[in-house]
Amino acid sequence: MKPSLLRTLAITAVASIALAAGASGSASAQTAGTKPEAGKPPAAAKATSTKPETVEQRISALKTALKITPDQESKWEGVAKAMRENAAAMEKLVQEKKGTMASLNAVDDLKTYQEFSQVRLDGLKNLISSFETLYNSMPADQKKNADQVFDNFGPPKPAQQG
Repeated sequence: MKPSLLRTLAITAVASIALAAGASGSASAQTAGTKPEAGKPPAAAKATSTKPETVEQRISALKTALKITPDQESKWEGVAKAMRENAAAMEKLVQEKKGTMASLNAVDDLKTYQEFSQVRLDGLKNLISSFETLYNSMPADQKKNADQVFDNFGPPKPAQQG
């Protein structure tokens, strides 16, 4: 794969790591028996991987981290469906772009980045809609846990001064 495609995938992944990667950090990929893709940071490798088993592992890891109860299963299925749809949309775009990446000029490269970003943005909107329904059904202690799950995942936050 051309470095610009890898760069595009990695950059667009940053915007939606929490939604696609399962919110349990890079350690969960190792625990679940997957290895990060060579040459990519673990979070980028997880976020850009769209293999069905990897998506299912992310769904399972997030479900466990959020402590989804049997009563919440129907709402959780909406979240899982959104995650699957998002992975499928990204995989479709990756497949469409595979053969063209080597011949892109700078403008086309930017347009490709825009396309990947749009797929991520659409996926985020899709996920927020289903996740909000689930989140609103959670009791306060579970919401606090969900807040921590999402707060602890993603890019490092700047150290607090003082």
